[in-house]
Amino acid sequence: MRLSIIARAALIATLAIAAEGGTGWQIAPFSRPVAAPAIKPDGSSLFLDPVSGSRVRWEALHTFNPAAIVRNGKIYVLYRAEDDTGEMRIGLHTSRLGLAESTDGIHFRRRPQPVLYPDNDSQKDREWPGGCEDPRIVESEDGTYVLTYTQWNRRRTDAAIATSQDLVHWTKHGPALGMAGKYASLSYKSAGIVTRLSGGRPIAAKIGGKYWMYWGEGTIRLATSTDLIRWAPIEDERGEPVVALSKRIGRFDSSFPETGPPPLLTEHGILVLYNGKNAPSGGDPYIGANAYAVGEALFASDRPDKLLARTGEPVFKPELPFEKTGQYAAGTTFAEGLVWFHGKWFLYYGCADSFVGVASAGPLP
Repeated sequence: MRLSIIARAALIATLAIAAEGGTGWQIAPFSRPVAAPAIKPDGSSLFLDPVSGSRVRWEALHTFNPAAIVRNGKIYVLYRAEDDTGEMRIGLHTSRLGLAESTDGIHFRRRPQPVLYPDNDSQKDREWPGGCEDPRIVESEDGTYVLTYTQWNRRRTDAAIATSQDLVHWTKHGPALGMAGKYASLSYKSAGIVTRLSGGRPIAAKIGGKYWMYWGEGTIRLATSTDLIRWAPIEDERGEPVVALSKRIGRFDSSFPETGPPPLLTEHGILVLYNGKNAPSGGDPYIGANAYAVGEALFASDRPDKLLARTGEPVFKPELPFEKTGQYAAGTTFAEGLVWFHGKWFLYYGCADSFVGVASAGPLP
């Protein structure tokens, strides 16, 4: 799908004049129900890695950047866990996805083994030795769970798709933008599929007969799909992916924005929570250099490329010690999971690439 020159000009104009302010469309304010991580590393968890053939402490170093979904009256969180192999540097351990469940959204019981990980399968070359990272999850109309996650082989990243019926057994489908064609060599990540709230559960939503996905780090772009597995970027008249959201000088997203939890189709429009990285200079002076904080943007419900409003300040940012110090020294509240549960919103986020945190907020106005 491509935008005409006129449509592209209208989009640029919209981006330029999009409102900053007005809270009627936002999920805010967020508060922390507990001043502690919800999920921490566990050095006692062992896993027989199928690629190396060795037993590894698969969640010994860090547990962070979680997806979340409601199933059978519980919140399930899929979280990124790093083992203690490799060099002591960011991105040089192997990541796998663990699964934890909660009846109150705050206290979790986790499975002893990861549920998604590098294996001797068709995706090994894309996932080994870096691993499976940074998930987001939605449910389809037929109850299938659709996961977007980052494949990292320590050379490049891909935003990939996996599906499951039970959150435990997963089928990998490979990169969302395909393994052939013009996007096959693109290094990209961070993909959130647009949802609608149905019976309290976020279900993948069709707009104009197609599913939509906001994707990307650096700039946030768009793609569409008819089956939630194969995705095609929205392109401009030059054949380049259309930019939905970009950085702003002097703001918390002055280095770049990055897709957060699956966006939500509301009566106000498409609500996109995203992670903004603050520039080391010329950014938000009230947030540390290179820190990540959460912002919100609103797009037209019938035009997912049309920006209507965007918060000028972050709605959630690193404040507590475990959010401001850790593997990522600048600090993060890196949001990837958002669910409606027991009459409120629960936001799950990564804390300094080290822990899983939880925040909550009331319903939309």
